[in-house]
Amino acid sequence: MGRLDGKIALITGSASGIGAACVDRFLAEGARVVATDVAPQQSSSDACLTLEHDVGDEAAWQAVLHRTTERFGGIDILVNNAGISARVPGPISEIALEDWRRVIGVNLDGVFLGIKHAMRAMSGRGGAIVNMGSVHSFVAIANSAAYCASKGGVLLLSKAAALEGAAMKPPVRVNSVHPGYVATPLVDARMKQRPGMRTVIEENTPLGRLARPEEIATVVLNLVTDDGSYVTGSAVTVDGGFTAR
Repeated sequence: MGRLDGKIALITGSASGIGAACVDRFLAEGARVVATDVAPQQSSSDACLTLEHDVGDEAAWQAVLHRTTERFGGIDILVNNAGISARVPGPISEIALEDWRRVIGVNLDGVFLGIKHAMRAMSGRGGAIVNMGSVHSFVAIANSAAYCASKGGVLLLSKAAALEGAAMKPPVRVNSVHPGYVATPLVDARMKQRPGMRTVIEENTPLGRLARPEEIATVVLNLVTDDGSYVTGSAVTVDGGFTAR
């Protein structure tokens, strides 16, 4: 018997990295999954519906939730995982407003829209939402202001949503997960832009390595199962000790 038997989960940013690891883990635990991405990679199956999805577009959220309910009968779990970094890292004085808005639109607006529409869909049935933050929700890094601002926003948006979700009957639990540096295509792309970045990260991470996507997926799983039934409004850091210093 899986830990998510009978549950219906929507996971954004599912084509690779943490999102893909969550899809695999949730399916293995018995969930039916709607896996969305701007460029989906998975194939649809009886247990997994794959959809194209721009998380910054409210109409897209409405369409995805409609398809989820139409296919599986509702939604119990949302993992707001989709995220991007700036096209070209640089100082605040050189950030184009268009690029700023692009990062905020995916990383923060996308989380807001997911919470908004998932909470409506979960009304009367309860559920669990996990929003993907970052260690840079807590500590900043130069030349990544838009990313830091967006992930800092995810932290307190999640807490505010948790207070509202706790008042629902049955409740909707809302938590955020804040990974350190994870071996994903997004991080790999940033490392290619910044030679020597991997060495710096490993030297500043007490466990001395990047995380595996599966390690983050395990934490997400624990938050959305009944094992996390008394956890809401929490910001769970999974960073190999990066922020402990």
